[in-house]
Amino acid sequence: MSNYGVDTVFEWGDFITAFWAFFVNLPLVTFIHQLGHYLMARLFGGRSEIVLGRGKQLFRIGAVKVNRFYFLDSFCHYESLKVNSKASHILVYAGGVLLNLFSLLLINILIMSNTLPETSFFYQFGYFTIYFMFYSLFPIQYSEKHASDGKQIINILRNKSASNIFD
Repeated sequence: MSNYGVDTVFEWGDFITAFWAFFVNLPLVTFIHQLGHYLMARLFGGRSEIVLGRGKQLFRIGAVKVNRFYFLDSFCHYESLKVNSKASHILVYAGGVLLNLFSLLLINILIMSNTLPETSFFYQFGYFTIYFMFYSLFPIQYSEKHASDGKQIINILRNKSASNIFD
């Protein structure tokens, strides 16, 4: 209890939880999202690359490039789908949300079966996953060449061109 007779909103022990949330959990959810785009693009015969973060490149493993500020931003770029149809492009854009949803369901099943413990780490994973899914599908144009996955899907359905870069 604080000096004012009420519990504090944020205590010193919460810094560890925040560290795990922003430097491990959120980047993990972000990677899973981008991996969904990557896998769908590869499924349809395209070339694809995942970039995590901003700043100077720290390392690269295959098609995944990790930058110094890996926790700030991410994107997936694809090109040259061999199966070049509206459906394939829609599925590539939906791939991030689909893999996020699958990972969320898997974590919940593993917790319900007592294979994984109920911890704040998995709670945060679920929260960030839902956050990512919602904002990815929210149809918004961020800039002239940059739109959310939901907006890109709408553009494809309306016979407009979509860019090959995902958030």
